[in-house]
Amino acid sequence: MKKIDDETLDYVEILAKLDLSEDERIKAKDDMEKMLAFIEKMNELDTKDVVPLSHVTDINNVFREDEEVSSFEAETILSNAPKNENNMYEVPCTILSE
Repeated sequence: MKKIDDETLDYVEILAKLDLSEDERIKAKDDMEKMLAFIEKMNELDTKDVVPLSHVTDINNVFREDEEVSSFEAETILSNAPKNENNMYEVPCTILSE
């Protein structure tokens, strides 16, 4: 079974923006090693006669056809807005620019 070294775990911690305690690091290493062992076990399967799938079901397209339907007038929708301008909702600035 493959072992997860501290350098690999450090790298995963950085990528996942984690700050694991020592106990959590031990558990994470154990969990990752179990995942790798499972993948190694799966790699032992003979899949040469298995057709690759893009989906687990045979359903191709379950979407309806696009149809133009009537909608509410802009004035009706904007009547719910605390503020609006030029037929658009006016919202407070959330991104500051320098």
